[in-house]
Parts: sequence; C-alpha cells; structure tokens
Amino acid sequence: MKCVLATASALALGATGATAGGIDRSGQSIGVIFEDGNYAEFSFGAVMPSVTGVDVATVEIDNVADRYFQYGLAIKTQLNDKSSVSVILDQPFGAQVEYPVASPLLGGTAATASSTAITALYRHQMNERLSFHGGVRIQSSSANVTLNGLAYGGLSGYNVDLASDTGLGYVIGAAYEIPDIALRVALTYNSAITHNFATVETLGAPIGIEPTKVTTPQSVNLDFQTGVAANTLVFGSVRWVDWSAFRLDPATFTGLSGGGLIDLDDSTTYTLGVGRKFNDTWSGAFSVSYEAEGNPLVSPLAPSNGKIGATLAAVYTNGNTKITTGINYTKLGDAMPETGTPDTARADFTGNTAIGIGVKVGYSF
Repeated sequence: MKCVLATASALALGATGATAGGIDRSGQSIGVIFEDGNYAEFSFGAVMPSVTGVDVATVEIDNVADRYFQYGLAIKTQLNDKSSVSVILDQPFGAQVEYPVASPLLGGTAATASSTAITALYRHQMNERLSFHGGVRIQSSSANVTLNGLAYGGLSGYNVDLASDTGLGYVIGAAYEIPDIALRVALTYNSAITHNFATVETLGAPIGIEPTKVTTPQSVNLDFQTGVAANTLVFGSVRWVDWSAFRLDPATFTGLSGGGLIDLDDSTTYTLGVGRKFNDTWSGAFSVSYEAEGNPLVSPLAPSNGKIGATLAAVYTNGNTKITTGINYTKLGDAMPETGTPDTARADFTGNTAIGIGVKVGYSF
C-alpha cells in the first residue's frame, strides 16, 4: 500500500499545481527519497491559466498568463540498509506574463523567467523510524522584463534582460515513520539561492549594465501521510515560501523610479488528500489545496492573489512500472495590478482559473 499510494499522493500534492506564491511552480518535492530500493521517475505537466480583467480605463484585458510546461527527473539508489542517494531535476520557479496591447494602461508589459535546479541528496536512517536527509542544490535562472503603458509614465518602454546565472544552495531535513501504519512526517528546509545576473537595461537605448543581485527564496516543506484503514491513506503538506525576501531591483531602474521591479508577499500553501488502493493494478488519490489571499494590490508581473484547487490522480501499476496521471483545477484569487508610489491600482482581475494535467512514469530496479 505505502509505495503505490505515495506515488498517487505525490502527484496530487504538486505535479499539477499552478501559480502558488505567484511564480512558485514545482513545490521542490523530495518524495523520491522515500521510494523503496532503486527507483527512477520522469514527470511532465502542462498548466493552462486564464487570467483576465479590466483596466481602470474600462478596457478589457484578455488572458495575460501563457500556458507553460513542467518536467522533472529523479533517480534514487539504495547504497545499503541505512543509506541512499538521490538526484532530482526540477523547475522550481518561473513566470510567463504578457499584457495585450489593447490596454492603454499596461499593454505591452511582459515578463518571462525560468529556472532549472539539480538537487543531490543523501538520506541516512538512524533506525526504522528516524531518518535525516540533506544535500546541495545547483540552480540556473534567467529573466526578461518589459514595462509598457501609461501606468509607467516616463518609464514606459523600459526593458531589463538578466542573463542566465548559476547559484548554489542546500537542503536539509528529517523524517519520522511508523511503517506498520504507513505513517511518515517529513520536514525539509530549502535554502535561499543567490544569483548575480549580468544585466542590460534599456529605455529606447541602453541605460545600464550593472550586475543585478537576486535571491530566490528559502522555503520549508512539511509533508505527512498515514494509513487510516486497509488500503487507505490520508496525506497532506504545508509549504511556506519567504517571498518577501525576493526582490528584483536593477540599479538604473531603481535610481530612476525610487523602487524595485517586483516584490511579493510570503505564501503558505496547505494541501490535504486521501489515497485509495482499489486492487493490485489501480490506485487513486484526491486532494484539495489552499493558499490565503494577501494584499489585493499585486505586481502586474505576478497578477494573482491566493488560490484554492483540487487534484484527482490515478496510478496504474504493472510489475516494476507505475504510471500516474492527474488533473488539477485551481481558482485563483482576485487581484489588482498596481504601479507607482504609493501603490495605485491600474486594473482589476477577477474570476480567474488554471487547469493543469500531469503524468509521471516510475520504474523500480
């Protein structure tokens, strides 16, 4: 029961999630370290947001959030009865936003950001119940931002390009388990990672090339599961991300505007679900997730504010192979993109959603 249902719950927890904390994408799961024996998996997901609104000039703003794809790879090797190593590849953070030119206030404003991380983890079991895990994370990131429209005044047309940079961080955590009832509680800390981006700022012509320091946020994941009846598992997670420490402050833009390009509120995302093994071939899971709304005035580059969603996952098992599929529906909280000092709402976004689909193929060897 433990391995099959854990696979379903892992997908329900994060593989099809959408836009948590604005640009939080993968959830930085380390679930592969708890698989039995030697194990490898590949996951792929697509998220299709619908984020629309109306600006203060009463012009309707069509969908500003583009569809995006997520992929992940992980492999775990059992060294002996006590020790194992795992390598995980994921895409922890990202953004893809573009305002249609029809909006006089924000039309042409756009942002793209991407990141890829490789995490190497070592896990040591002190005994049947207590274990510790930790390792290093290498992360590559890049971004490009354009500001356009009347909302930006004399800075309309500004662009900043942050060339790809690689930073180093770490992961550390512990887990407590009672195998007889499939109980596990795992706490994992993900460190912040600092990038020093080679930067080109333009406003009609180049206006700055000073490097930009950006720190992707530290986070804490609390994951839990327990058997509650024969072939039935309750699971969940709490993820906190220190987004308030994440700043994008290119030197020339900051000097001209008196402020930075983006700042976000901390986020805490809660997930709770149930998994069920129907027979030796099929298992499934259902979960709900919630992230509280914060300040409704948000950056136009991250135009969402909290969420509530549901995920349905199914697992097909055949010998050493497990294929997990899932679908997620998320209702995004209402938000008002703002600019200026003091913050001034430039648009109103309501009734927005995201649909995600995902598949994970796992193989034990």
